[in-house]
Amino acid sequence: MSKGVLLVNLGSPDSTETADVRRYLREFLSDPRVLDINPIQRSALVNLIIAPTRAPKSAEAYKEVWTAEGSPLITITYRVRELLRERLEIPVEVGMRYGNPSTESGIRALLARGVKEIFLIPLYPHYAMSSYETAVAKVQDTLDRIAPDIRLVVQPPFYNDPQYIDAVLERANDALATDPDHVLFSFHGIPERQVKATDPSGCYCLRMEKCCETRHPAHSFCYRHQCFTTARMLAEKAGLPREKWSVSFQSRLGRDPWLKPYTDFVLEELPTQGVKRMVIFSPAFVADCLETIEELGMEGKEEFLKAGGKEYHLVPCLNDATPWIDLLERFVTDYLDGQLSV
Repeated sequence: MSKGVLLVNLGSPDSTETADVRRYLREFLSDPRVLDINPIQRSALVNLIIAPTRAPKSAEAYKEVWTAEGSPLITITYRVRELLRERLEIPVEVGMRYGNPSTESGIRALLARGVKEIFLIPLYPHYAMSSYETAVAKVQDTLDRIAPDIRLVVQPPFYNDPQYIDAVLERANDALATDPDHVLFSFHGIPERQVKATDPSGCYCLRMEKCCETRHPAHSFCYRHQCFTTARMLAEKAGLPREKWSVSFQSRLGRDPWLKPYTDFVLEELPTQGVKRMVIFSPAFVADCLETIEELGMEGKEEFLKAGGKEYHLVPCLNDATPWIDLLERFVTDYLDGQLSV
């Protein structure tokens, strides 16, 4: 059976023009797994309020991170594809959940190579309905529509894979060598309601005391638990004392409660607690993008220094680093060896 690999990441606007950013925001926020509210309310909110008002500001932010090659997230993902192609004997393609290159274009490229079975690697270490789950659903929905006979095998979240932990820490060598006062692990935030929605039991996540610390089947789908697990494993492997590291969540939208504590609040509070030199990780992202380069690297740094901090070091994402390519190659090898199930 002919097999192929599909790498799926979030996506990016086609350019920094306001019209392209507005189009991207509309597609992204119209996803019911991202903005999980009443469809009529979602349509009105996205098309009449969020997209028109946020697009100009977001366009300016994208201009801060755009390179001569285009969107960092897109160009990095393309480089990862090329590096994997050099190592593998089966086709490798890229698709974005939103924007271009589309998920469908990646699938069609594999079909054109005669692929009958697709190994999907969602480029998200952690499970969340607004990232991992929607990427998988989009691929399956597209296959159901254009190629229903194609078999799909999906790489599970890898938030606690020791090789992933080692790869992230390898990127932090220079930053940790500065002997920071504090290390902050900042993960992309999600609404608390989405954590509850992905709990199969419907009665555990964010409903029980210390729910993330007590083993439970819901943890396979719990973004919050998985983020805490990644942070703990990184801290332990780096030899950080418990008092020298913490977890926060960034990029919230709207007034509903999101996972706490909020990164921007933490960055303003740390200097008041005596933290002058800090290192910040963004382990939920495997490729540098708007949320890492601009939100953490620029806005976050400004907030920390303005509050009295002195040194601020952002750890780069995995990007196209060799340990990350090694891990992706291992995922594919495990798949080809039959060590993954549908």
